[in-house]
Amino acid sequence: MNKAYNKEDRFHDVIYSNQRPNPPNALYSSFTFASRSLLKMKHFPEQLFDVVVFPAVVLVMFTYLFGGAIAGSANDYLQFLLSGILVMTVTQITIYSGLDVNKDINKGIFDRFRTLPIWLPSSLVGLLLVDTIRYTMACVVMVSLGLLLGFQPDGGFSGVAGAILIILVFSFCLSWVWTTFGLVARSDKSLMMASMMFLYPLTFVSNAFIDPGTLPSFLRWFVALNPISALVTAVRGLMHGTATWEQIAVVMLISLAMMLIFVPITMHLYRKKSR
Repeated sequence: MNKAYNKEDRFHDVIYSNQRPNPPNALYSSFTFASRSLLKMKHFPEQLFDVVVFPAVVLVMFTYLFGGAIAGSANDYLQFLLSGILVMTVTQITIYSGLDVNKDINKGIFDRFRTLPIWLPSSLVGLLLVDTIRYTMACVVMVSLGLLLGFQPDGGFSGVAGAILIILVFSFCLSWVWTTFGLVARSDKSLMMASMMFLYPLTFVSNAFIDPGTLPSFLRWFVALNPISALVTAVRGLMHGTATWEQIAVVMLISLAMMLIFVPITMHLYRKKSR
């Protein structure tokens, strides 16, 4: 009885107090929104299909369907292919950052978030933090399956860990691009179409699946300037122990450029956005 009374008394004090409670700090509010995204994953586990099942199917399919034709054997092609498939899978998952933002806008939850006395970017940062967990899951699944199929990383554990880390950094920065698009797209379908039109050429016209030296000259220049190619080169080099600091620096500079360009744009749109 006393316990119940104390709860009611504290509730009364909070409601009728003239003092406003202290707002949560940026870290706490970001982790609160991250827990919200984790709960969505818990109640809708089918959304992990793109993280667990799809990458495994793509890796097996590409290895055994095209390995003999491209590299002479499936095992030889796997040593070259895994890095490219890993990059392709994770970069395509980044689209869901923008889709989640767009869905919140269409449902009206977005407007409620902006009225809360919290650090403004926390809802976006929390979402992107959980998306990074999804990227990590995809990397672990792909690498584990690759090892089972016969992949041999000459760079050892440290090389594989470094490759995963650089993919996570690049993908986190790329997520801000889709968050920006998610704030301006009229629907999730239009966002999905626009992102696929952007990502598919970057992914397939790169060094992810084939040696660019086999391409026509008018495509080789595109591959050389393609940011996905730079990421694949660094990841492949780390996994096989041949990466240079210049290759890693290029990826970091591209990631930093995406952050510097799209984070301010995203925050401007976030403040000005109306449903």
